Amino acid sequence: MPNRKNISFNSFFAGIGGFDLGLENQGFKPILQCELNEFCREILKRQWPDAHLASDILSLNSADIPNADIWTGGFPCQDVSVARGSKTRDGLKGKNSGLFFPFAELIKSKQPKVILIENVLGLLSSHNGQDFRVILETLSNAGYSTAWRVMNSRYFGSPQSRPRVFICASRSNPEMALATLYERIAGLKPKNQRKGFLAAHECRTTGAIVAETAYCLAATSGRHTGTDWSRTYVSYEAAVRRLTPTECERLQGFPVGWTSVNCPQTLTELDIDTKRYQALGNAVAVPVIEWIGERLKTSINLRSKRISNTNLLSKYPDFGDHSVRQTKLSQVHLSTFKNGHTLKWQSGGICIGDECWDIKAPEAPSNPIEKKLIDLIDNEYPDDRYFISSNAAEGILRRVHNQNRTLFAPMHSALSRMVEKKDVA
Repeated sequence: MPNRKNISFNSFFAGIGGFDLGLENQGFKPILQCELNEFCREILKRQWPDAHLASDILSLNSADIPNADIWTGGFPCQDVSVARGSKTRDGLKGKNSGLFFPFAELIKSKQPKVILIENVLGLLSSHNGQDFRVILETLSNAGYSTAWRVMNSRYFGSPQSRPRVFICASRSNPEMALATLYERIAGLKPKNQRKGFLAAHECRTTGAIVAETAYCLAATSGRHTGTDWSRTYVSYEAAVRRLTPTECERLQGFPVGWTSVNCPQTLTELDIDTKRYQALGNAVAVPVIEWIGERLKTSINLRSKRISNTNLLSKYPDFGDHSVRQTKLSQVHLSTFKNGHTLKWQSGGICIGDECWDIKAPEAPSNPIEKKLIDLIDNEYPDDRYFISSNAAEGILRRVHNQNRTLFAPMHSALSRMVEKKDVA
């Protein structure tokens, strides 16, 4: 077995290195990184100058890929995301999320020991659940047992509600996959989760007020349209601003300045902000990867034992006591549910060969890591470009009224004062 200090990994769809930083913080070493976006590539080159940097996964040959124990791959989510609203989701047939297939071909060829994947919740429901079946079946046919679990970064040290599907596939060792994502102690099922979006916290230095927990950080533009009420803002007595890129870095678990790179002089500050916001919104939350990486350090050396699948699952309390069915455990056979069937995958489970067991998995670990958004807010006033205009404030309030929404109370008060001042002027 490889020594923990020498465990290497290859990172595909690397973005700005969320997987890479989280695993490196747990002692793993990146060997190869593959990322197409030029801005993200500049960040990767600066942070990991010794790692081989490839650009397009479609141009990669298996012979060009160095051997590594672990492969990570947060393949593009655009075609499976429910954030597309009423637009049709192309799922794995889309040109972006469909990049899973060339990734899978490389996996089949190189057979890494462990695969870690992250994606949005929509992956479980895309094409009536058939896309997720295809992923499980593809990995199973390549010789992997695959566990998955929806985990929310707000319980892992990143105070934003960011539920994501995490997948761990292990070649020929089901327990290794389970032990990476599940504990021998049942995960916590937090109550009154909405409270975090309502509780106000104030910065004594600047008077900035934010909720305890942020909404999910999105890949947004540096420009504000005045129509978005559902993102996280920083409120003052009579002013409102968006989070700065620095605050977004902290929120995602990156060091301050992680996305500050030299850009062409032709780009404006807003253009650069846009690149930073988009890169950070698309990133993997580093604290969750650190939690997974800490478990992986131990589980990667687990020896495969010949025990029944029922006995294996009984070792992990999140799957419940099967004798009394304390959890909603269901079982399906992949080959039974081909195209045409609707599969409603639950938020956690494992696939071994053709058999799958899924559960309503807790989004939190047994010992949640609690942080508050206020602790990540800048202790000084940022540049004016991060503050929204009175017209934007009016637009947000109009949209909230038309959709019968409820805003964070301090923000609603601040927006109202901004509009009142505008009317008086």
